[in-house]
Amino acid sequence: MISMEVIGVRVEMPSNQPIVLLKEIDGSRFLPIWVGAVEATAIAFAQQGVQPPRPLTHDLTQNIVEQLDATLTAVHVTHIDEGVFYANLIVRDSSETTHTISARPSDAIALALRASANILASSELLDEIGIEIPSEGAPGDENQEVERFREFLDQINPEDFAG
Repeated sequence: MISMEVIGVRVEMPSNQPIVLLKEIDGSRFLPIWVGAVEATAIAFAQQGVQPPRPLTHDLTQNIVEQLDATLTAVHVTHIDEGVFYANLIVRDSSETTHTISARPSDAIALALRASANILASSELLDEIGIEIPSEGAPGDENQEVERFREFLDQINPEDFAG
């Protein structure tokens, strides 16, 4: 599994479809995942540290995990099948037992951001659909990464990932 970071959420035009972009931490490949509007908002809120007056679904889920004395340790984005991404939540309970729970990547990422959990993608998935965007600026220059992401989005649509 390869460590990933969330670069951002953006609406892809002309389809008006939200997309979250993951980037491998020690590399130059990106993983675009199309998500629903609610999940895109939840991811953006977590990235920006926005605290809604009442818990949203992902906040509630994180609260339940904590109340059960468990920890979301990682999210694994595992594969894509016919254009649908799959992920697992890796949860450790108070007895140190690890549980793997199937989840949509969008929900998993929203939870990972709230729990400060690792986000990992399988090397096979990155080999299959990872997009190599060579770095042109200083390491960690997020503005340049976002700009390259926007240029990438101008040339792609969800059907490009249909199996």
